[in-house]
Amino acid sequence: MTTLNEALETLSLLPDWEQRYTYVIELARSLPPMQPEHKTDANLVPGCTSRVWLVVGWNGDKTAIQLESDALIVKGLMALVYMAYNGKTKPEIAALNLPELLQPTHLLQHLSPNRRNGFTSVVTRLQTLAL
Repeated sequence: MTTLNEALETLSLLPDWEQRYTYVIELARSLPPMQPEHKTDANLVPGCTSRVWLVVGWNGDKTAIQLESDALIVKGLMALVYMAYNGKTKPEIAALNLPELLQPTHLLQHLSPNRRNGFTSVVTRLQTLAL
């Protein structure tokens, strides 16, 4: 799977929104699949237009994240979240501001408000784990 730094670099190099959108869809295909039994109402993230499921487990002190969405562009955004937060410790999660890292790519500015809110809801839920 692509690293977050590689994805951010690629997004920064793409000249227009359409190419960034296509790349995010490509990232969606790289997201590890979620086990079907985890796609429950309890794991749905509120605030998302599309359905987004989030399961966070722990391997010792590091996260083991599973994410899934029923929409490709949102699933691509979840791939970025996965790259950013999977395998991280609580202090690493607390120190990481993914929306800020994405600012130079202008990716979030081109999303609908509902998609942006859903993305933020997932990041906020992960950030609360670090408290």
